[in-house]
Amino acid sequence: MIAEGPTLDPLALPGWAVAGHWPWPRLAVSPEVWAEAAERLGNGALVLLGLWGDFGAVHMAIADAVDPARILVLSLHCPDGTYPSVGRAHPPAIRLERATQDLFGTSAIGLPDSRPWLDHGLWDEQAKAAAYEFLPVEAEDVHQIPVGPVHAGIIEPGHFRFTADGETIVRLEARLGYTHRGIENRLQGMPLEQAARLAGRCSGDSTVAYTLAFCRAAEAAMGWEPPRRAVWLRALMAELERLANHLGDIGAICNDAGFAILLARCGVLREDVLRIGAACFGHRLMMDRIVLGGVAVDLDATDFALIRALVPDVRSHLKPLMALYDKTASLQDRTVGTGILRPALAAQFGAGGYVGRASGRRCDARRWPGYAPYDELNFDIPVLTKGDVDARLRIRILEVEQSLRLVEQIVFRMPNGEIQVPVPPAHGGEGMAIVEGFRGDILVWLRVDTAGHVARCHLRDPSWFQWPLLEAVVEGNIIADFPLCNKSFNCSYAGHDL
Repeated sequence: MIAEGPTLDPLALPGWAVAGHWPWPRLAVSPEVWAEAAERLGNGALVLLGLWGDFGAVHMAIADAVDPARILVLSLHCPDGTYPSVGRAHPPAIRLERATQDLFGTSAIGLPDSRPWLDHGLWDEQAKAAAYEFLPVEAEDVHQIPVGPVHAGIIEPGHFRFTADGETIVRLEARLGYTHRGIENRLQGMPLEQAARLAGRCSGDSTVAYTLAFCRAAEAAMGWEPPRRAVWLRALMAELERLANHLGDIGAICNDAGFAILLARCGVLREDVLRIGAACFGHRLMMDRIVLGGVAVDLDATDFALIRALVPDVRSHLKPLMALYDKTASLQDRTVGTGILRPALAAQFGAGGYVGRASGRRCDARRWPGYAPYDELNFDIPVLTKGDVDARLRIRILEVEQSLRLVEQIVFRMPNGEIQVPVPPAHGGEGMAIVEGFRGDILVWLRVDTAGHVARCHLRDPSWFQWPLLEAVVEGNIIADFPLCNKSFNCSYAGHDL
């Protein structure tokens, strides 16, 4: 439903949704109101949740900075292919507008940086002839160090251009897009069931979160309601996915600081969680276990017993490992005070997940805007303010305990009933969902045609707002600390390059 509105005053807009309910208001606005939204984003009154292109239009999801459960989608018709730049007043929108330019050919008037972002000189004829120009640094006695896009090991490709004064980083500029696979274009015309499977393959370590976000958006668009038991099983999978990824990250951060024993021991704990996924849900990553209208797999008493046994096992092993981290001075020397993300910058970019919460942002999509069954569960949202590598690691440790608490509650309070409802005949509709993945909030906006196929789908990974912050936090650090900062962010290449 699109309502016409002459103003953007959040308090004056009718139809604000309560937390977790669709439809959130979507307004067809004028260029003047769009520009006003950009100004309010720039002065911190609003938070940018996403900006994406469409056929002859652009859309922008925003939230009230004071009450982030109040969400609004703005739509601007741009028949001439132009619209006022949001990035002109609000830098977090710049890369989103560059990507929209590449994918839809629309131009953001006043965009400070109009270089291609996803197009690596293969799509646009003019771009083919022009080399990509990294931003210049005017200073004496500095040198540049290009790293990537091909890296050692098995990580995905990304190019990092360091400008350094001796060993000190003066500037880092990343160029991404090497893993662009045309996911959103491929989704167009797909039946919803097939599209849900593709959405779950956007970023493999977040397959549960992406599939959940897509299915919730589709169910909102179609007015479908999954069974209560399925909703709780979905949350159980989401917390197991969060546990596995956080445990892996804790060990990997310590390994990049030269403390391999924690990598090995956390790797064992991560493997225990993955094996639970395989034993109970039939897949280590629980891929394709969330489906439209519910879930594909139910659990029995034996499965619940395995999960119940996992919780104290992880707790008993993780506690001495964290004590070892705390008393190892050489490790603390590498993590404490390294790669500091200032709270003001985290707030400006609306950074989610452990990146934002380690820098003072009290953000978690399970609470704001919120969705079932988390409104019935008890858990804390850990927040720190130091914003360094140590803080981002400690947030993960604290979140492991919260996920263990949630797993306990879900298993003991699991409702009975069906796990999937027959999907009724499809009809046209539109929906949006925001789900808390282990990196932060994942947004999916979906429009469905009358045949039940995807007309347009946008998927926004939290890494869109985290990659630019990584560039900021490494400035003033030494080059040897970049891998440590990078791992403490653990941004997704594939999720970003859709």
